[in-house]
Amino acid sequence: MVIDVNVDLGEGGQHDEALLQLVSSANIACGFHAGDADTMRQAVRWAIRYGVAIGAHPSFPDRDNFGRVAMQLPPETVFAQVVYQIGALAAIVKAEGARLFHVKPHGMLYNQAAREPALADAIARAVQAVDPSLYLVGLAGSDLVHAGKHRGLKTRQEVFADRSYRPDGSLVPRDQPLAVINSDELALAQTLEMIQRHRVRTSDGSWIAVQADTVCLHGDGEHALAFARRLRHSFSQYGIRVTAQ
Repeated sequence: MVIDVNVDLGEGGQHDEALLQLVSSANIACGFHAGDADTMRQAVRWAIRYGVAIGAHPSFPDRDNFGRVAMQLPPETVFAQVVYQIGALAAIVKAEGARLFHVKPHGMLYNQAAREPALADAIARAVQAVDPSLYLVGLAGSDLVHAGKHRGLKTRQEVFADRSYRPDGSLVPRDQPLAVINSDELALAQTLEMIQRHRVRTSDGSWIAVQADTVCLHGDGEHALAFARRLRHSFSQYGIRVTAQ
């Protein structure tokens, strides 16, 4: 079995460099919800040092709320904003002698694109316009994944170690109880279930099918580094190879 493990970086987390030694892909904040030119450059340099695939992590323009508040913007505005953010990181990556590998939207942009076809298509078009060889990462089974495939992009279906799922395959919103799994044991068990058996237990106790191409670790969590180490140890025990290729 093979899995990509990705982490969100450049968001003010304390363990970015250490986490890069435990994952295969990095999603680097592009300034709209967190980060700036300096943090992007540092994250890119670390990713190159540890052989980690580099991805852009574009967001709604919402630094005050860390990109986690819903917005209703025209699709063409979102298209331009995503092109802008990918382009900024791509230039830094090129200047450092590497190449951009993927794009994964952040926060509410990601969540809305999972269920809003017009928004999903705007993001997919933006990725296609900048570089059609890039992977588009989206919630497994979501409109974003469908939009990427429709536009001829390579896609990766993402699952979450520490987030609860609803019966329709969407994530339980963060403002609802039990949206985030705080137990390392439960998060680890959920991750293995999704990779090995391609299913996840939802908030109502039912099981739904899920495709796991890549699993997300949140780098800003209090126990992010310790959990990442436990996850890699468990993958090793079960013969699960971690790679972005």
